[in-house]
Formats: sequence, structure tokens, C-alpha cells
Amino acid sequence: MPRISTDDGRAALAAVRAAEKPARASLATAVRYLLQLLAEKAPGHTVEVRVPPFGAVQVIEGPRHTRGTPPNVFETDPRTWIALATGAETWADADAAGRISASGTRSDISDLLPLRP
Repeated sequence: MPRISTDDGRAALAAVRAAEKPARASLATAVRYLLQLLAEKAPGHTVEVRVPPFGAVQVIEGPRHTRGTPPNVFETDPRTWIALATGAETWADADAAGRISASGTRSDISDLLPLRP
């Protein structure tokens, strides 16, 4: 995945916030930009963070996973990911609403959020 510049990432986030139904390209760029920031903040390969259909990253130092389904997986939809990563929604609220799927003992990444891009 090519690196997204800060300017392009912030522009995509602004476009997503401004539109009720943002363009797919803006939504994809915003999700990928926030995943990129998370990977920079918590490098590693212990937890896989998935935001289908736009991207996934592995984060947090610890045991490396190489084959099959990772033991620690966090997954959510694009809108929820953006809300969590920017602080517009709390982990507890998104979890209570059933918009988070977190499996594995290390899949709770709430301490890394929000990213505040």
C-alpha cells in the first residue's frame, strides 16, 4: 500500500466528515490513512486490524503471525473505524452497538485510540 501524505489523508477525512454519503475514494483514503497512522504508532505483527473492504494492517509488538487466521483480530466497518480513530466515538459505545469484532487476548486496541490525525 503506497504511503498517503498527511495533506491527502486530512483532505480525505474532511471530505468524509462533510458528506452524508462520501465518495468511495475519499472513504478509502481516509480509512487507509488512519490505518497507516496506527501502524506508525504501534508497529508490530501481533494484532491484525481489518477495515473491509479498504485495508488491514498488523500492529503491536509481540509474537509474529505468519499463516492462517491471526489469533488477534480487530475488525470494523469504515465509518466506525474513522469515528474511533478520530475520537468521534468511544470504543465502549461502538462495542455496545455491535460494530466491533475483536477476537484474541490482545485484540482490544482501545488504548491506542483515538489517533488524532
